[in-house]
Amino acid sequence: APPFTTSTMQQEASRRLGFTAARTMRIAQQLYEGIDLDGSGPVGLITYMRTDSTNVAEQAQQEARQYIAQRYGESFLPPQPPVYKTKTKGAQEAHEAIRPTSVFREPDSIKDQLTRDQYRLYQLIWQRFIASQMPPALYDTVAVEIEAGPPEMPRPYLFRATGSTLRFPGFLIVYEEARDEDTQQEEEPAQQIPPLEVGEVLDLVQLIPEQHFTQPPPRYTEATLVRALEEYGIGRPSTYAPILATIQQRGYVRREGRRLVPTELGFLVNDLLVEHFPEVMDYEFTAQMEEQLDEIAAGRREWVPVVREFYIPFARQLEEAERRIEKVEVESTEVGRNCPECGAPLTVRWGRYGKFIGCSR
Repeated sequence: APPFTTSTMQQEASRRLGFTAARTMRIAQQLYEGIDLDGSGPVGLITYMRTDSTNVAEQAQQEARQYIAQRYGESFLPPQPPVYKTKTKGAQEAHEAIRPTSVFREPDSIKDQLTRDQYRLYQLIWQRFIASQMPPALYDTVAVEIEAGPPEMPRPYLFRATGSTLRFPGFLIVYEEARDEDTQQEEEPAQQIPPLEVGEVLDLVQLIPEQHFTQPPPRYTEATLVRALEEYGIGRPSTYAPILATIQQRGYVRREGRRLVPTELGFLVNDLLVEHFPEVMDYEFTAQMEEQLDEIAAGRREWVPVVREFYIPFARQLEEAERRIEKVEVESTEVGRNCPECGAPLTVRWGRYGKFIGCSR
């Protein structure tokens, strides 16, 4: 697996550690700004944590190769340092990948100087980077075909099975990437197949019929939503966490375990926006706007024509929407207490920035 970008770090921290994107970025900021390990002042433990690049500085790669050779042996070194291609749409690659500033600063050696969250995230970043500089794991794949039927009779039934055996662990000796639920549904679990010989006669011990159905896609988690944003080209490394925080703070979605479930307010807001601002709500619009803003930042495009092209039709749509949209009241919920000023029931109400408790009057 390549070293972390912002999005993959947020996804993996969500899967493995149960961190929200905001929590991940807050802890990563602490590790980047520095921790006082020995009383001589803060030491930055990781590189800049807002990046869409998988590139690694040559000096850091050489240090990692030196560490791997000392710790695991030459067999765990690839002939050449790996090079990973960034897959993110519109990646800017202004910074290198997220990695430890020194691989020789092992997580367990500084565990006592870190908080629990800092240690867990640093360990994740450290392991991922070391694994990214190691060779892939090697498996022996076995396919078996078994002809079956009554004794002393033709065997009209054919059963097939495939399995794999780990021959060389490679990077798995350090790190194995977690998987999302939707990925797990698509992949068959690995099977262990005992040694068999061609022509060997087998006894039927048990036949277990299994029926599989195509499952609907599961609801988004923060990890899978960040992955989707990246695939659609929506947002930047610096905006993934604020996007997720905003839709929850405003009550557009709620959390059920790790799942993000749209609320009545979320459906309502989405329907109104899609109806009155269809171009703005289109995924391609956001991705194209991101590209245009990148070109403006790079000096390859003037900002005034871009803003004019967007704003003039948008202003007309906004004026029309304000005229046509009817005020929609979202049902309030009583909280079981009375207003200290007038005695009327207090209710959960909706405001510009999400839920708040207010007087029903």
